[in-house]
Amino acid sequence: MKRTLFLVLALLFPVFSMAKVDVVVSIIPQKYFVKKIARDLADVTVMVVPGANPATYEPKPSQMKKIARADLYFSIGVPFEKAWLPRFRAQNPKMKIVDITEGIKKVPMQSHHHHHDRHHLASSLDPHVWLSPPLVKILAENITKSLQSEDPAHSKIYAKNLAKFEKEIDMLDEKLKKTLEPCRGRAMMVFHPSWGYFARTYGLRQIPIEIEGKEPKSKELIHLIHEAKEEGVDTLFVQPQFSQRTARIIAKAIGASIVPADPLAENWSRNLLQIAKKVTRTCQKEPH
Repeated sequence: MKRTLFLVLALLFPVFSMAKVDVVVSIIPQKYFVKKIARDLADVTVMVVPGANPATYEPKPSQMKKIARADLYFSIGVPFEKAWLPRFRAQNPKMKIVDITEGIKKVPMQSHHHHHDRHHLASSLDPHVWLSPPLVKILAENITKSLQSEDPAHSKIYAKNLAKFEKEIDMLDEKLKKTLEPCRGRAMMVFHPSWGYFARTYGLRQIPIEIEGKEPKSKELIHLIHEAKEEGVDTLFVQPQFSQRTARIIAKAIGASIVPADPLAENWSRNLLQIAKKVTRTCQKEPH
């Protein structure tokens, strides 16, 4: 391993600097987590570039070159991984592919409104675990263990950075609880069901418009509009990776505004606080 050689050289000749761990991740929030733990000890490449859809993304040739020399790949369960992880493994057999969601019990994706006010669940599991701070602590622990295994010379530094990050996560969690307390039990209407874990963590109810790339049929659309009116929904949360056509139809029908809520934003902590404040503003309106 190249770090082993650099470690020997660094011990013999302190002027030598340590080689960084080459890490590849699927989505931008993962980079945020890795950098919190590794700081300058790792170079991090993100596969799904800003604005791209994790369900349909295809890596660029320049990214495949990054894969070829990477030490670690941190997977998180987004759809494109199913098709591409085997190709990444073939491209670089020495690269360790680590599922950082190990230890998290994922739940099925929530789907359209059906059957007497009950949502049905899709067959696929919801990958959006990074939107729940308590679950991010598990992601961070898995990232740390892998970095320590790959780069044992800096094991204590990774552990120290993890402890600091966990405190930051706990503080964020408390802020989110306080901010969203007035909204407990209220509905959060979203285009794509990205916010299920976030909603569960803070006592909200997610109402999704589409799932797995399928927009609601006419009957389902009517049902969603009726439900939105019943719930007093005056805001539809949409993310930039998906079309807003159906969201605009529903928004017009119920007199609601469309507000961006990007689950893939770069500054994870600040993004969740901003989303919480937006949700709080929308839940001030009493249901009809």
